[in-house]
Amino acid sequence: MVPTLLSTLRPIARAVLAGVIVAVLASCTVGPDFRRPEAPGTTQYTETPVPQETVSSAGIAGAAQRLVPGADIPAQWWALYRSEPLDQLIREAIAESPNLAAAQATLRQAKENLIADTGALLYPQVDANLSATREKISAAQLGGSSGQTSIFNLYNASVSVSYLLDVFGGSRRELEGTQALVDYQGFQLEGAYLALTSNIVTTVAHEAQLRAQISATRDILAAEEKQLDLTQRQYQLGAVARLSVLALKTQVEQTRATLPLLERDLARTRHLLAVLAGRLPSEAALPAFDLDALTLPQELPVTLPSELVRQRPDIRASEALLHQASAQIGVATANLYPKITLTGAFGSDANQFHNVLAGPSVWSIGAGLLQPLFHGGALEAERRAAVAAYDAAFAQYRQTVLQAFQNVADALRAL
Repeated sequence: MVPTLLSTLRPIARAVLAGVIVAVLASCTVGPDFRRPEAPGTTQYTETPVPQETVSSAGIAGAAQRLVPGADIPAQWWALYRSEPLDQLIREAIAESPNLAAAQATLRQAKENLIADTGALLYPQVDANLSATREKISAAQLGGSSGQTSIFNLYNASVSVSYLLDVFGGSRRELEGTQALVDYQGFQLEGAYLALTSNIVTTVAHEAQLRAQISATRDILAAEEKQLDLTQRQYQLGAVARLSVLALKTQVEQTRATLPLLERDLARTRHLLAVLAGRLPSEAALPAFDLDALTLPQELPVTLPSELVRQRPDIRASEALLHQASAQIGVATANLYPKITLTGAFGSDANQFHNVLAGPSVWSIGAGLLQPLFHGGALEAERRAAVAAYDAAFAQYRQTVLQAFQNVADALRAL
């Protein structure tokens, strides 16, 4: 029985295989092929050229810092401050940050969705089915005399296969869009990494600044209290007027009143630093940061305008969304064309379980074609909507680029 069945299947299988090969060779991918937008043609960030050196000072800044256009920015850029406590804190924050953990999990989710979509869209779907039923029927149902009944068992074992031919590339465009979402989540993770490290460095610098302000304020307060004590003695000797004493008292109280505000801001800064490090404020055990422990880098690398769009994760993330919107145009376009589906089933039915496994008794093989004829304009409208979504994504991309150049221009002018 098995050889006879196989000999029957071979001509049909060859015909189906030939049809598959012809369809695959003739397949195409409809819709636009994505191209990265060109980088802005400008050669500078500001309207007028900025100086290549910052202003030198005698304080912490010390010697002037020099801007180096086109220099490479190190991945661990905070190491330029040459602070071991800062470096250790950032390493621990990267390991413990909930924001980074969430971004990493979201990226893993996007990758698994891509694997799932690849399996569902590009490969045949094969399913096995095994069932057993026990039935009682009346002979009258089969044209026999009434009153007679039959009880029997029915076992079924089968394997079914279905495959959607991606003749016009709709599935490939769908996967292209899913891959773009994976890229988007990857750039989101990179952005979260940069945001965390930059926020920690900024918060550490603010803490060091507040400590310096508190120290300077206490020194000023001590000097003013000493001056007040001296003026009070002069007043007791009649050397100065009482008005001078009152003026100095007011100045001392005003200086003293600034200390609680500075200490409150310092506490809030420490709390923020603890949260950025992934710790509770009560259990942070953070090192104290002073200005003397930080060293400003003498050279500041500046990305070239032509390379900025390839380096900033927010721009790359916006570009990935633009890519995904482009792929959706292809998906909507492919929905206008026919869909070809191949199906097959192979199994057996028997009233004894061991007979089910003895050999096949039923099989089927076929192909189907679905050509949209009339959907009330829905498919054309969906494609126009996909084009509009692409236009919106492109406008958002341009806005992201403009804001990125504004950020750099503001930073350069501030320096």
